[in-house]
Amino acid sequence: MGGFFGVASKNDCVLDLFYGVDYHSHLGTRRGGMAVYGAGGFDRAIHNIENSPFRTKFERDASSMEGNLGIACISDYEPQPLLIQSHLGSFAITTVGKINNFEELVGEIYKDGPAHFQEMSGGQVNATELVAALICKKDSIVEGIRYIQSIIDGSMSLLLMTQDGIYAARDRLGRIPVVIGKREDGYCISFENFAYFNLGYADHKELGPAEIVLVTPDGVETVGEPGKDMKICSFLWVYYGYPTSSYEGVNVEQMRYNCGAMLAKRDKGSVEPDLVAGVPDSGIAHAIGYSNEAGIPYARPFIKYTPTWPRSFMPTNQKQRELIARMKLLPVPSLIKDKKLLLIDDSIVRGTQLRDTTQFLYQSGAKEVHIRPACPPLIYGCKYLNFSRSKSEMELITRRVIKEREGEDYNQGVLDEYSDPCSERYAQMLEDICKIQNFTSLRYHRLDDLLASIGIEPCKVCTYCFNGKE
Repeated sequence: MGGFFGVASKNDCVLDLFYGVDYHSHLGTRRGGMAVYGAGGFDRAIHNIENSPFRTKFERDASSMEGNLGIACISDYEPQPLLIQSHLGSFAITTVGKINNFEELVGEIYKDGPAHFQEMSGGQVNATELVAALICKKDSIVEGIRYIQSIIDGSMSLLLMTQDGIYAARDRLGRIPVVIGKREDGYCISFENFAYFNLGYADHKELGPAEIVLVTPDGVETVGEPGKDMKICSFLWVYYGYPTSSYEGVNVEQMRYNCGAMLAKRDKGSVEPDLVAGVPDSGIAHAIGYSNEAGIPYARPFIKYTPTWPRSFMPTNQKQRELIARMKLLPVPSLIKDKKLLLIDDSIVRGTQLRDTTQFLYQSGAKEVHIRPACPPLIYGCKYLNFSRSKSEMELITRRVIKEREGEDYNQGVLDEYSDPCSERYAQMLEDICKIQNFTSLRYHRLDDLLASIGIEPCKVCTYCFNGKE
């Protein structure tokens, strides 16, 4: 996915920028970048962070850069922030989101006459460069941001820094959070609101969907009014969000406790495990919520090894990802042998890692392994945030099971049935997944319970990956 952080300060902002964006390291795995503006103009640094933490790669840059305005990012894909010179002036830009109509928008640039983009490895165009080019088609930055919000199919939030301040814009339907923090000497802009508390900032403002603000050391001005419709990603609470973050006033950790408690209520009387455990780290809070509600002891039958795996490092190669996932988890045999375990993970995507985890629990002596994913079955690939690295919906274990049952051709109505926890097809799908994965039992979090766990108006939450509803 990726995350960003920005600072507009009356004093030098580099250390705030450095530590603020480092707190977003759980959101991206490939690139990091910082750009500042000060007396010497624009300055920028970008590094590959695939094999080492952000702090390690950027400590030297943080000690040499100077400026009172800055933006920075952690990215899964393209190098950024970018420095752009245009008829709108010079600016730096960083983005978070996903563009589905990429080729169409590149064509939009080319049709106006000769144009070019820097080509990345693999022949791709940098998405942030494309966004910058589209903004520059208009006569002002605000008009350009409104333009990209209107034509991008997907989602796109951004920070754009000029010599006068930082424009922050939330995507059109607010799928991605953008929050402002305030301190007496200035303001910061962040994806995750927890990222600025230890830096002395307090919550100031959460941008509404499509809202555009200009942030300077002296204030925050709304230059583009927010829209009325919102579809914030439900998976932020289930998995991506850091436990101390809040979105739309709802804390991630508390939501996960709520989620686990609802799973326990649905299970009441149907299973009698000895212990409840969460797959580290995102499954832990869900498991605590389950344990507290059910009155079944919570335990850690396996521990994540953090000294050499201190961050959410996951390479893009699937085989290497599976190997590292196994290396990270170490068993506690005395908490596994002859035990009936109920295990909560944030989700089941392909199913590979959880199947391996289950097998390793059996090999360590577990009698039973009951699985409770903390969200409904993932039946549709995410169109908006790239939360899954699956290149095709057919990589999802649900779709493979559905294809095996229905053949190549099935209509939307059939998929709707597989999304309905009260339908026979849904029950059959769970039965098949349970057998394939060698679980003792399987029960997913229901969508209605997930929405109740979050607690904001259901119409404001995106649930596309679960039910295909826009």
